[in-house]
Amino acid sequence: MSDRQRSAEEMKRVATGLLVVMALVYLVARALGSHNVALGFVRAFAEAAMVGGLADWFAVTALFRHPLGLPIPHTAIIPTNKDRIGDALARFLRTNFLTAKVVARRMRQVDAAGALGRFLAMPSSGDGRLRNGAARLFADMLQALDQQRLGGMVKGGVESQIRALNLAPLLGQALEAAIAEDRHLPLLYGLINWANRTLSANEDLVRAMVHDKAGAVMRWTGLDETLATAILAGLSRLLDEMATDPDHAMRGKAEEGLTKLADDLQHDPLMHKRVADFRDGLLDNPAMRLWLDGLWEAARARLLAAARDPDAALSGRLGDTVRQFGTTLQGDAALRATINRFARRTLVGVAARYGDGVVKLVSETIRAWDTQTVTGRIENAVGRDLQYIRLNGTLVGGLVGLVIHAVDVWG
Repeated sequence: MSDRQRSAEEMKRVATGLLVVMALVYLVARALGSHNVALGFVRAFAEAAMVGGLADWFAVTALFRHPLGLPIPHTAIIPTNKDRIGDALARFLRTNFLTAKVVARRMRQVDAAGALGRFLAMPSSGDGRLRNGAARLFADMLQALDQQRLGGMVKGGVESQIRALNLAPLLGQALEAAIAEDRHLPLLYGLINWANRTLSANEDLVRAMVHDKAGAVMRWTGLDETLATAILAGLSRLLDEMATDPDHAMRGKAEEGLTKLADDLQHDPLMHKRVADFRDGLLDNPAMRLWLDGLWEAARARLLAAARDPDAALSGRLGDTVRQFGTTLQGDAALRATINRFARRTLVGVAARYGDGVVKLVSETIRAWDTQTVTGRIENAVGRDLQYIRLNGTLVGGLVGLVIHAVDVWG
């Protein structure tokens, strides 16, 4: 039995005990007679308290089951209306939480990146029980949800954001910044070395091409072989000079090409369309979808492992990296704004596109529960408060009985 259940059971015993005490007081006061004015007030209080307590006991019990097992109409309200309650809850979530307008308005007031940065920088601060309880709750929720549908929602939200992103200007700005700071040189050296290795590995192919294109006289005299050797040597020498001479003319042409590419990526609509077509084709590729599926499953497994053991997940080198990122996130206003904007747009997109799916998931999940499960979960959640209603009903009923008796005596 959980702490919440134990607490509800304790309050139930207290409320029932108070009702029994009022019944005993009433019996004693009634047995002593009604000649004593003070006993009359005690009797009136106890009698009205019993009525109030019994009425509230009936009302509380009727929510979850038939009182005394009798099939009284309009009792066992929650089990009888389980499906309707699930549909109403789903509609409530859709209307008040899962509309794009509501999500956008609420997310503008939330500094999600700042909160994330503070938590990552000092994950062990605060109430450890709260953190561990939240982690276990998150793990249980993640494991209980329909993984195929949840994964589709997550991947669909990420994919929609990527498709809406104009990648070409970002790539152009990154390439322009790299050229300005000479960070493109390793890429250029790598391309030159790759070309040199490719040429060396395909000498036979080059010689065969020259041999096939040469005339019969050149083949007979062996000049085709000499020409092929000269071509290979010239190309190899050209690549070596490009790799060692920063001022080489061909290298300058290559850098001019990279500079033009950076400019086209930023300002050429045709280049924008080409990059967008490449992006969409890549996302539509079945191999990419399989890779995203595997990425989601791996991420989900890591999330579950981290949620079940948050201290272990934040230890060692990974923990140092996470804390460093949290510190950076707190100090970088631009990064926080970017992450908050991305989170807001992603959640708005998910709410707009998958809100109906979430509502359907909630409704179908509740419909799939048996009545005993629904009754038990709701009763455990609010059982203690409902027993307070019984206590208040008993006491308030007694006070009302006192007032009525006083009016009757002194009226």
